[in-house]
Amino acid sequence: MKLRVAVWTIAASLVTQTAWAQAYKAPRAGDGHADLEGIWQARNTAYGSVEAHGASWGIRAGASVIVDPADGKIPYKPEMLAKREENFKNREKADPVNKCFLPGVPRVMYMPYPVQIFQTLAQIEIASEFGHTIRHIYVSNKGHYGEAEFWMPDSRAKWEGDTLVIDNGNFNAETWLDASGNFHSEKLRVIERLTRTADDVITYEATITDPDVYTRPWTIRMPLYRDRDPNAQLYEYECHVYLEDEGKLTRK
Repeated sequence: MKLRVAVWTIAASLVTQTAWAQAYKAPRAGDGHADLEGIWQARNTAYGSVEAHGASWGIRAGASVIVDPADGKIPYKPEMLAKREENFKNREKADPVNKCFLPGVPRVMYMPYPVQIFQTLAQIEIASEFGHTIRHIYVSNKGHYGEAEFWMPDSRAKWEGDTLVIDNGNFNAETWLDASGNFHSEKLRVIERLTRTADDVITYEATITDPDVYTRPWTIRMPLYRDRDPNAQLYEYECHVYLEDEGKLTRK
């Protein structure tokens, strides 16, 4: 009986949230579309792992942000799990972010650093506070570049009503999805959906496809919260892994 009540409560909450989001009308930007500009940040532990996870070195415990499949787990091909476990075991040295490499997509959107969105009719720019990371997103029907690989992908966007849909391709295979070693190949494709569902909330969703690593596409979803401070700005986070005074390269 308690389980049934809990299910009903969750279902009612989801229906209420969906109806409220549908009733919300986002302010307009200069390009006439929903205004996504501002400084935004996730407030979860997806940067540690997108799956549900306990606390570990450098990682806070947290819930899964995976909404499909329903079990909240990445649908890895069985033979790929060993690589994920190896990545996790060696994460301090193996994580590309710990080497100051660009974080990739979707990871950049839920790292513990804010992002700032700039919006025009032809182009969206997303700047992250981490290591001068910039995403150039072209509002264009043109396809992706041929035979190219990027740390931050080739991104093409379109508007579906008030939702910005970003098609990301041309990845290299070097970035991780989180600090737990969840990974992909160069065949990764990420479709992001950004919808402003409240004055201070963007609902962020990303569907991740990679036929070499996963058995099926899977989707994460989370809120991004706007920094309401009138003096809000991105500060400089300069990654200095190569400097001796960081100590990481000399630690045994």
